[in-house]
Amino acid sequence: MSDAGVTANDAVLCERRGAAGLITLNRPKALNALNLEMVRALRGALDAWAADPAVTRVVVQGAGERAFCAGGDIRRIHEEGSAGHYAEAETFFREEYELNALIQRYPKPYVALIDGIVMGGGVGVSLHGSHRVAAERTAFAMPETGIGFFPDVGATYALPRLPGFVGTYLALTGERIGQGDVLAFGLATHAAPAARFPEIRDALAEGGPVEAALRSGERPAPGPLHAERAVIDACFSADSVPEVLARLDADGSAFANKTAATIRTRSPTSLTLALAQMRRGASLSFPEAMRLEYRILCRILRGHDFYEGVRSVLIDRDGKPDWRPATLEAVAMADVEAHCAPMAGEPSFT
Repeated sequence: MSDAGVTANDAVLCERRGAAGLITLNRPKALNALNLEMVRALRGALDAWAADPAVTRVVVQGAGERAFCAGGDIRRIHEEGSAGHYAEAETFFREEYELNALIQRYPKPYVALIDGIVMGGGVGVSLHGSHRVAAERTAFAMPETGIGFFPDVGATYALPRLPGFVGTYLALTGERIGQGDVLAFGLATHAAPAARFPEIRDALAEGGPVEAALRSGERPAPGPLHAERAVIDACFSADSVPEVLARLDADGSAFANKTAATIRTRSPTSLTLALAQMRRGASLSFPEAMRLEYRILCRILRGHDFYEGVRSVLIDRDGKPDWRPATLEAVAMADVEAHCAPMAGEPSFT
């Protein structure tokens, strides 16, 4: 049974299939990156299905084989912010964060079928749901420090709650991890081959127990990052990014050297903010974490590094960002505190 039932746009397809509300992110050429219209379509569908007793679970998937969702439409946000249109950019993030908060407290099972790239905004519309099924092509990352941004969409809450200091590693480095590590660290709740996703969708539409539909017998071995847990915990438990780097340098293993080299390419301001998020986030509620991210976001949009990072990585692609300040030692903690300070009229995300 299929019943459209919910308004959708071409970039987000929303339909009811039996007991399931099915959402398909439908911008495969753009790796299903989110824009404001998509965020609003998602919110409208979730609000409608929360109140519809015929829908007992929600399923979210991405069109195509390359990505579940590669993030937000960063180029568009860059254009708006560069032109001084901060209100437009803030509207996108506020509504995206409100969507993340809705997913985190959603009253019905929320199943994300993750195949391919899941980054940034894609993490926000999958990680906070009750069930996350990772396929063999899953590539998870929060790469924001590489473009002068910061790990958002609820990363402040979620990453510090991963085992040990894996979340801090992911926040600072932006490195990709695959199916085995995603499952081992709890970023996914289940694993299944992508070829089984149609079968899973059909079983969920039939209305039986969600856990039974997701049970596949698949338990991939942990990926390569899992083997580096001791190094990660020893190095990323440090209280500052320079100390993280010092510990990595002292370790001297191939993994530690590669990790340190990666971190040294990132925005010093973004790195310092990301570490502050990870340390604060462990004791914050989800709404508190989202309020902190919104504060940082509004200040980042009025700064330098985000626009320079997007220019270097996505527009000119020269790989030579002019970070300001250029060194970790030059980042003032007073500036970090200013990014995190409460704002008048900020959203509650409750």
